[in-house]
Amino acid sequence: MKGILGRKIGMTQVFNKTGVLIPVTVVEASSNVVLQKKNQATDGYEAIQLGFEDISEKRAKKPHLGHIKKAETTPKRFVREIRSANMAEKFEVGSDVKVDIFSAGEFVDVTGVSKGKGYTGAVKRNNQALGPASHGSGHHRGLGSLATIGRNNGIINKGRMMAGQQGHVRTTNQRLEIIKVDAEKGYLLIKGNVPGPKKGLVIVTSTVKRIKSKEAEDLINYLEEVGETVTDKEIMETEVNDVVEEVVEEVTSEEVVEEAALEENTEESVSEDNADKKEE
Repeated sequence: MKGILGRKIGMTQVFNKTGVLIPVTVVEASSNVVLQKKNQATDGYEAIQLGFEDISEKRAKKPHLGHIKKAETTPKRFVREIRSANMAEKFEVGSDVKVDIFSAGEFVDVTGVSKGKGYTGAVKRNNQALGPASHGSGHHRGLGSLATIGRNNGIINKGRMMAGQQGHVRTTNQRLEIIKVDAEKGYLLIKGNVPGPKKGLVIVTSTVKRIKSKEAEDLINYLEEVGETVTDKEIMETEVNDVVEEVVEEVTSEEVVEEAALEENTEESVSEDNADKKEE
């Protein structure tokens, strides 16, 4: 297993060569530093501790400052562990972990804190059935009976569907496909949606599902060499040229019509003058 920390930037869309639209989530995952390595002998499990996003020393606590001195790096805003024996063998303390550990076509699990919905009723929170809709029932969206002596001896059991806080819990979306990896700019394009709001912390790890990868999508790149695709500048120039040609054609056609009308008027005036002279 492998993983990295990042921030959810937002959602956008890309197209493949066949013209299919793919909705993607942009995840920024730069400046990941290994702060600590844990092994089976001393800690009972193998993992690496990653730090993400630099902060000033004034905002860091003294224990954290002492902890990061071993890695010789700056204080980090987020510190999380990735349980992975392969990463523990590959990376040393103080080394950088970049998004190129993943590749397009791989499936990942993305973990984050979901959006909070606030205090909600049992109908919205737990999809509870509505009461009678007729007038006078007095029970449309109510909770209903809780503790009956016959079924549960008057005790409200744990896990009973009731109103309460919805959302703002740690959740994981599994088996999401990586569409693109940009190591230079440090971001991932992940197909579909991931948990949390914009700018929320997410943890991207290899999927635990059986199928780990597929063939990568062949995306359209509008900035390729001329001949394969056309750039925005060339599209604009061709559109301007087309408009200019249309205007020129309209102007020339109007001039031709005006010249023909003038010729007809002159011929009519000449014929009228000749007729007048004959009558005299």
